[in-house]
Amino acid sequence: MSAAADQIAVRVLKYDGSEYRRWNGRVAKREGSLIVLDAEFEYDVQHQLLGEITGGTRTLEYYWLDRWYNVFRFLQDDGNTRRWYCNVNAPPTFDGRVLSYIDLDIDVLVQADLSYKVLDLEEFGANAQRYDYSDEVKRQARAAVDELVSMIETRQFPFQEDILTPSVVS
Repeated sequence: MSAAADQIAVRVLKYDGSEYRRWNGRVAKREGSLIVLDAEFEYDVQHQLLGEITGGTRTLEYYWLDRWYNVFRFLQDDGNTRRWYCNVNAPPTFDGRVLSYIDLDIDVLVQADLSYKVLDLEEFGANAQRYDYSDEVKRQARAAVDELVSMIETRQFPFQEDILTPSVVS
């Protein structure tokens, strides 16, 4: 498969289907329901919680087609983990060229020392009313947070420094 064939687009949608964000990444690994992308920021981004993310910042992005979250591993220039950022979302769809998911607002910020903070619960509550999230969506979102917290606290994949290091996906 050529490098161009490995390149895909990621689309982040709001619950009403409107596109919220879009970027490109390269498929680094595909195993079962897991898709790992190797991506980098194309331009500088000012993020409310992460501060300035400079263009060229590299991420490994972990998406499961059957889970209600994804995990972004932000890398330092030397390839070590800077932090993880987890998004709670409806399970993504992937057609081979575009990976799309509905962002459900709740995020978990995980530092390199694996301390963490659950974020945006108020935004989730507001959008649950605004978009009329079903009881099932609300239940799945809460379960996703619980699963992520458990994975972080028990150092499960991908919350380990020695897994799928940049040299493995290069």
